[in-house]
Amino acid sequence: MKKVVLALGLVSVFAFTSCKENASSKINTENVAQAAVRDEAAKAVPVMTFEKSEHDFGAIEQNSPQETIFRFTNTGNAPLIITDAKSSCGCTVPNPPKDPIAPGESGELLVKFNGQGQNQVTKNITVTANTAKGSEILRIKAFVNPKGAAPLGPVK
Repeated sequence: MKKVVLALGLVSVFAFTSCKENASSKINTENVAQAAVRDEAAKAVPVMTFEKSEHDFGAIEQNSPQETIFRFTNTGNAPLIITDAKSSCGCTVPNPPKDPIAPGESGELLVKFNGQGQNQVTKNITVTANTAKGSEILRIKAFVNPKGAAPLGPVK
């Protein structure tokens, strides 16, 4: 029992005396400066600001191709990179810019719709980018009249 208490005492003394080094002397000021720059850069985020988030084609004839452009500006403070643009349906094809958009610069997202469907049709386009939200939702809609039928609304 005495040997166990003596061993524990020696281990305790050794542990307390080995930790007497000044921890602040181990800090490298160059690493602190680099961490501050890195943390500041992490706060820089792009922001996609669209002129419109929805486009209405109005009344169209079935199977008549349509297209529209969604214009946007990077109102953030870092380059905007669009990684993906997907539609809720194969009848709608988004075509985003491939190059990064610098802060303050503008870009265009072309969306083509083949006029499929009937009556009121709404399609969503999800744009994935390196923004704080991570994605933006755009919508197109149209009233699709059957081919050859009398239009229910003004045909564009």
